[in-house]
Amino acid sequence: MCKEFGVLPAFKGYRGFPRSICISINDEVVHGIPNPNRYLQEGDIVGLDFGVICEGWYGDAAITVGIGKISEKAQKLVDVTRESLNLGIAQCVEGNRLFDIGFAIQNYVEGFGYSVVREFVGHGIGRALHEEPQVPNYGSKGKGMPLKVGMVLAIEPMINAGGKEVRVLEDGWTAVTVDHSLSAHFEHTVAITPNGPEVLSVLK
Repeated sequence: MCKEFGVLPAFKGYRGFPRSICISINDEVVHGIPNPNRYLQEGDIVGLDFGVICEGWYGDAAITVGIGKISEKAQKLVDVTRESLNLGIAQCVEGNRLFDIGFAIQNYVEGFGYSVVREFVGHGIGRALHEEPQVPNYGSKGKGMPLKVGMVLAIEPMINAGGKEVRVLEDGWTAVTVDHSLSAHFEHTVAITPNGPEVLSVLK
C-alpha cells in the first residue's frame, strides 16, 4: 500500500527496526516485530502501529483490535484505551498545558483500575518521526509547556490491565508487561489549530 500511494514506511530501518509495522499481541505493549512463524489466535488483542513518510513529512498512528471473539475483560481495556486517546486529544487546544493531555488520560484509565506505561510516551512529529516535546500519558494538570497553534503531536496512550511495569525482550524492541497482563495502544497524529485539535491520521 505504501508503494501504491507513493509513500515510504517510516519504521523500516528506523534505529535498526527490521519491519515496516509494529505488531504487538496481548501482553506486548509496543514495538512488537512481525514474525511469519507466529499465528494469531481467537481471543488475541493485537496492537498495530504504523507510520509513513509523505513528501518529507511523517505521520504515525496505532490501533488495537480483537481477533474473533475476545473476552469482556479484553474488550473493556480496548474501549477504555480508545476513549482515553479521545480525551487526550480534546486537551490539544491553545492555552492548555502539555501535561493536561496526560492528566486526562491517566485520570480516566486509572478510574477503571488500569495503569499507564511510563517508559514510552507520545511525541512531537513533523520532519522527523520523533520530535520534541515528549508527550507523557500521565502528569499533573496545568503543568508543562504551553500548547500553541501549529504544534503537531503524536498522542498514544499505552494502557495495561495490570501493573505499569514493562520490560524489553531479547530482540531489543518488543516491550511486554512484567506481570503478563493485557496491554492496549491507540495513537493519532494531531494538529493544534485555531479551531481546536485536528486529527490528521484519519481517512478523509
